[in-house]
Amino acid sequence: MLVSFDYCQLLILSVPDTLGIVNSRHEESAKAAGSPQPAVEVPVARAEDAVVDGRAARWQSHREERRRELIKTARKAVHRLGSDASMEDIAGAAGTSKSVFYRYFRDKAGLQQAMGEVVLGQMQRRMQEAAQLAQTPREGLFAMVSAYLQMAESSPNVYAFITRLSPGEASAQDAIAASGALGHFFEQITDMIATPMREYLGEEKEAVIEYWPTAAIGLVRNAGEMWLGSPAGGSKPDQETMAAQITDWLCLGIAPALKTST
Repeated sequence: MLVSFDYCQLLILSVPDTLGIVNSRHEESAKAAGSPQPAVEVPVARAEDAVVDGRAARWQSHREERRRELIKTARKAVHRLGSDASMEDIAGAAGTSKSVFYRYFRDKAGLQQAMGEVVLGQMQRRMQEAAQLAQTPREGLFAMVSAYLQMAESSPNVYAFITRLSPGEASAQDAIAASGALGHFFEQITDMIATPMREYLGEEKEAVIEYWPTAAIGLVRNAGEMWLGSPAGGSKPDQETMAAQITDWLCLGIAPALKTST
């Protein structure tokens, strides 16, 4: 009969308590007679388990590295081919097959999600770095708006790819919204805007601080995307001018542009 011991080295019986006295007396007699004690099974780490764990870790690392490479090549392909590039087009530009992308991302929406997490993460860091150098809330707003427009303008195709639907795909959906990546991005930006406002306005303006940053983000995104999609020409402002204009709208509204009645 196998027995085991708890952490206090107390015997844990493997038969009903009604036989406890019998078992205890039998073991005391065996001990007194010098009989060998029952063996206690102790799990033994096997070398092959360590080998399997090591292989699994290496395989996981390989998959993650391969996934990063595919996102990078897909980003370059979309930048060159356009936001409507198909999975076949992207795979061809990457020098591989669609099945490889499907294996790592399941579908185009999955690729949009993965690429969006990378691009939006970079955009967030750029905006945060710019805002940290500002001396006033208004300067901070201008820095963030400018960084946002610069990143979007650097590759309009990639920006559109990660923030828009994919018509015709079997899983057509707003991949970024579904994954929460875009929502998380704007939540972080909201906090970045609200922090200096709270410092300058004080807690008594909490209602303004709670609602205004969300409204501001809506203005920045919609105006920025409209500007991004506008054809180049004399009426289209450059990036710096557009950033300044959006910042004025955020801080002053359109009151300065309205004609006062006499």
